[in-house]
Amino acid sequence: MRFDGKSVAVTGGAMGIGRAVCEIFAERGASVLIIDWDENAGKETCVSIENKGGKALFRKADVSNFDKLEDAVEDAVSIFGSLYSLVVSAGIQRYGTALTTEDSEWDQVLGVNLKGAWNAARACLPHILKNGGSIVNVSSVQALASQQNVLAYTVSKHGLIGLTRSMAMDFAKNGVRVNAVCPGTVDTPMLKWAASLDPDPQSVYDACNAMHPLGRVAQPREIAEVAVFLTHESASFVTGAVWTVDGGLLTQIGGVPQTA
Repeated sequence: MRFDGKSVAVTGGAMGIGRAVCEIFAERGASVLIIDWDENAGKETCVSIENKGGKALFRKADVSNFDKLEDAVEDAVSIFGSLYSLVVSAGIQRYGTALTTEDSEWDQVLGVNLKGAWNAARACLPHILKNGGSIVNVSSVQALASQQNVLAYTVSKHGLIGLTRSMAMDFAKNGVRVNAVCPGTVDTPMLKWAASLDPDPQSVYDACNAMHPLGRVAQPREIAEVAVFLTHESASFVTGAVWTVDGGLLTQIGGVPQTA
């Protein structure tokens, strides 16, 4: 599964799943545009890829700001010469209900997780359309179910599925495929941050491990492998699809049945 001569853009590419996506693409011959608002982490990821012989370019941008994102994409295309695919991995988590979520939190989460995905798509699509490429949105199992106290995040991830399916229908005739990946819990900086909010962070990890039938959370590369596959011609008849990569999380029914 090679990407020689191809160029790709990855939002949220400095850490977690996004970084793993960038690394896989680079290992397999692609030129990678890393887009992230964390400049230090973005530069470090870029240097790490280059030190291993890969081709990478970092541009700092807040995905909720279309102009900055468009500038980053146009800059990369001027250097790489083209753009074939986009993987949207930028995302943030905030906690709250319909009564406790602040306006600013709602705007921030929807701005990054949903509007940011739309911004990335409209910045990249004019170039992707020239090549019949693809888009993959990294959503969440919380696009298909929910938990307590995660209103804005759940809404944004549900919306991302609608964005994926709508774009898949709009651009299928142009040979552009659009799919979504819905991970379960993944060992990323976001999980570490969430665990740090608990008085016993290890208990959060233990609970997350236990709730997945495979008995553990995912590593970023396990999710990234699926996202990268969906951009490849091996997945040429896959569009509008929602792939759960959740260790069986959504398959099980809670509770313990009575047995004879």
